[in-house]
Amino acid sequence: MSQDGGHDDLERQPTEPFDQPSYGQGGSGQGATAYGQGAQPYGQPSQPYGQVALPYGHGVQPYGQQPYGSPAPYGYGYPPPQRTNGMAIASMVLGILWIYWIGSILALVFGSVAKRQIRERGESGGGMATAGIVLGWVGIGFLLVFLVLIVSARTSFS
Repeated sequence: MSQDGGHDDLERQPTEPFDQPSYGQGGSGQGATAYGQGAQPYGQPSQPYGQVALPYGHGVQPYGQQPYGSPAPYGYGYPPPQRTNGMAIASMVLGILWIYWIGSILALVFGSVAKRQIRERGESGGGMATAGIVLGWVGIGFLLVFLVLIVSARTSFS
């Protein structure tokens, strides 16, 4: 017991980590501090793990943000998509539709032009141009079969 009738236990300051008051209890009124760190003045947060506090506007930006005026990190964003050649689209559409076999002939022409433009400009759409050319030849093949059938039908009925 102390001289004023109190207990020595109540007046003793914590000396071990397990003797420190829990968060929000006792101490200097600011809550518990990490072991080995003294209480910081009001408004100054403690820096855990030996980090040095830098003045406002210096150091690492929060949440991984880049500071203004800094270069973008590698791998930032996606490359712009390649432009699809319009002649390749037209070739494929005309190859599908045929339009009384005129579409098949136009699909062959547009597909050939599209292939050349794609090579020169580095655009995408090579597969569509090839599909238009193939469908154009299929249409031409059907036209030839149709013409042979008509000619043979006329000669057999005469």
